[in-house]
Amino acid sequence: MRENLDINSNDNTLFVTGQCNNNCIMCCQPPTKKNDFDFFYEQNLRLIQTAPKDLSVIGISGGEPTLLGERFFDLVAQIRENLPETMIHVLSNGRQFCIESYAVKLKEIGQNKISLGIPLHSDSSLIHDEIAGVKNAFNETILGLYNLAAVGLPIELRIVINQLNYSRLPELSTFIFKNLSFVTSVSFMGMEYIGFAVKNSEQIWIEPIGYVQSLRKAVLDLSSWNIDVSIFNLPLCLLPDDLHSFARKSISDWKNNYADMCETCIKKEECCGLFTTSKRVFTGLKSFTI
Repeated sequence: MRENLDINSNDNTLFVTGQCNNNCIMCCQPPTKKNDFDFFYEQNLRLIQTAPKDLSVIGISGGEPTLLGERFFDLVAQIRENLPETMIHVLSNGRQFCIESYAVKLKEIGQNKISLGIPLHSDSSLIHDEIAGVKNAFNETILGLYNLAAVGLPIELRIVINQLNYSRLPELSTFIFKNLSFVTSVSFMGMEYIGFAVKNSEQIWIEPIGYVQSLRKAVLDLSSWNIDVSIFNLPLCLLPDDLHSFARKSISDWKNNYADMCETCIKKEECCGLFTTSKRVFTGLKSFTI
């Protein structure tokens, strides 16, 4: 956990709990059952009160932030009071927002400076629930998305690519276009090889070279339908040239690294690099030269 929020960092996030009501098969930070609400709440209040007033964005993450109940809303209210101009980005599995009043309350307290990042693992409820590790997670998440959209909150859909969902990425893009076109953006994400991703490696791991063509169709389809789409956590050298414009320098500064070969790469400055936390390196890395 950060001791201070840094205006020069690309990752100013409040970690509010290690508990989660999902049990995602590739979770980089496996959930805990420890009651940590009070500890993190007090720490986060101090971070909010000492944060730079011109901080552009502050994140709220976990675990699952909505498990805090009323304290989740209290935390959002504290940010609005202390950092009135700062955008809030909440990373949530979205399930709690299947309760309409919960979405309404977040809109009221967050005002017009709050957005959400919500994982959607597949267009198939069976695949989504298998990845989330909870039955009926798909239905609750979809209803939560509709309730959030109904109150006008911006939504970023996040899709972590793995062995279970990669083959249906084009179908997922079509599903988003037909049923969730209200979302602000869609983000496809390379997997961080740590936590449950290591434990369940045989079931879920796939090298980018194995899914890049499926990813390419999904991304280009969404773009052709005028849906804002991005690729996170995948080095440029593992992507086709026509996907480079969708790739973002995304990995948090405190866990960002580059392989030795990257030092001579002419695209290093625009590439996201690699996770220092990952326990394996992608196959097929190369250096771009003039």
